[in-house]
Amino acid sequence: MSKYLNRWWVRGALMILALELIAIAINLFYAPHGVAPGGATGIAILVQEGFGVSVGLTTLVVNLAMLVLAWFFLDRATTRRILFGSLALPVLLALTPQALVVKDRLLAVIVGSVIFAIGVAVNYRLNASSGGTTVPPMILQKYFKMKPAVGLFLVDMVVCLFNIPVSGFEAFVLAMFAVGLTSLVMNYVETGLDRKKAVYVMSNTALPQLEAALAVSDHGLTIHQVIGGHSGEPREMLMVVVEQSDYQQLLDRIHQLDPHAFVLVTEATEVHGGSLT
Repeated sequence: MSKYLNRWWVRGALMILALELIAIAINLFYAPHGVAPGGATGIAILVQEGFGVSVGLTTLVVNLAMLVLAWFFLDRATTRRILFGSLALPVLLALTPQALVVKDRLLAVIVGSVIFAIGVAVNYRLNASSGGTTVPPMILQKYFKMKPAVGLFLVDMVVCLFNIPVSGFEAFVLAMFAVGLTSLVMNYVETGLDRKKAVYVMSNTALPQLEAALAVSDHGLTIHQVIGGHSGEPREMLMVVVEQSDYQQLLDRIHQLDPHAFVLVTEATEVHGGSLT
């Protein structure tokens, strides 16, 4: 798949698809219910609710303003990277009809957040962006050393707060819910749904038995040479990468061989290549 992503027309098609998903989330799920979950499109929804200006037009104005800020306060490469998305998204918002397809407000926000998150995550995987309010956090990072995630959260919070005077407190709660759900879905899309667990094992009494048992299993096994922090003595630590469904069985097997074994478990969100040996 990666070799196809190097072709400009494949990347361009995927970028347009990702931006269209964002446009669908805005025009079919957020805007009809007056919920503005942050970002330039959130500002556009608020302006539409308050003054009747189309979402596409306001998004274009905000994105152009952000492009000017990026041109003067960030590097040219960043400006070029967000240029296409900043101009294409307002066009797609204008072309995508705005309609109430889901009457239940909460359900609309849930579905819209999932679609929105997939669109944004695909853009990130392509190292692209829809521009908008992602620019101020980058400026805050460059000049004030503020983490981009914190800056983006503050910008989204301000936009979400404006839901209260425009659409009511319920819209604000739904907007915050949408921001949280979008972040959660984006995390899964960006790191992949095929998650595994990395299990690290140390034992004072049964390490050879554990090593023998794990070596003949279907799980990948790696032996790390480590040094005890207090004793300073060389030790061995086993690392096993397992599927989620096999984790409890593995844990039971470890505790069966050594009930006092030290076990550290982490989420393995990116596992590439063959089995570890």
